[in-house]
Amino acid sequence: MDNISAGFPGRNTGAVPDNLVDLQARVDALNARYRHHSATAVLEGALRDPEAGKIAMVSSFGAESVALLHLVAMVDRKTPVLFIDTQLLFAETLTYQQEIAERLNLQDLRIIRASQADLDQHDPYGALRLSDQDRCCDLRKTQPLERALDGFDGWITGRKRYQSATRANMEFFELEEATGRIKVNPLAHWGPEDVRNYMIENRLPKHPLVAQGYPSIGCAPCTSKVKPGEDPRAGRWRGQDKTECGIHFVNGKPVRQTSAAGETSAITVG
Repeated sequence: MDNISAGFPGRNTGAVPDNLVDLQARVDALNARYRHHSATAVLEGALRDPEAGKIAMVSSFGAESVALLHLVAMVDRKTPVLFIDTQLLFAETLTYQQEIAERLNLQDLRIIRASQADLDQHDPYGALRLSDQDRCCDLRKTQPLERALDGFDGWITGRKRYQSATRANMEFFELEEATGRIKVNPLAHWGPEDVRNYMIENRLPKHPLVAQGYPSIGCAPCTSKVKPGEDPRAGRWRGQDKTECGIHFVNGKPVRQTSAAGETSAITVG
């Protein structure tokens, strides 16, 4: 696909692309085009443009996920939705995921997990998280997602600028230099009140753990309650020099690069 107005590269095969300059130019053009548009317009542009390529949504079915899931369902219920089950999630998250998928009639929900062979090799006792959280995230989230995204040209995330300092300057569209995929952030400019109002107006159910003091929800062993006034993500990997699970790049650059096997990886695990 050579049409720059489409803003997306050709079919992605997971290989690191050679034309990063061209891809970045496309991302810049997309951000200029959609800078003053709504989240719905950004989604429609990504999902309905025939030149856009193959796009998936990645959702944790966490504290605020239902708002974006609902928006995507309103645009196209057949959009592939990838849910990473790390097998360390809260039981409430697994129940909530089933409830929301049924309520929104998501027609292409894909449950992503690490292979049993990989778990047996790198985390046979389920205790890797106690010695190396980065490698645990890489094994259970980053690598399974990378495999699941193979063949997609881009993916939709629910990240928002207000969530943390590392996301404060996030744009609607970002380039993942390591993969050549374009990441779509329709809710980048939404604040907590926007999410809250959207959920109320559309009568969307909250994740049950939100009321218990969890504004950001990940794996149960690495998620704690957040005190009033703290950063919403302060409960994630509390006390650790870690702000991202590993599936996201910060400012387009990897933060840490250690794979589950202890080898260098192109995907950040910070």
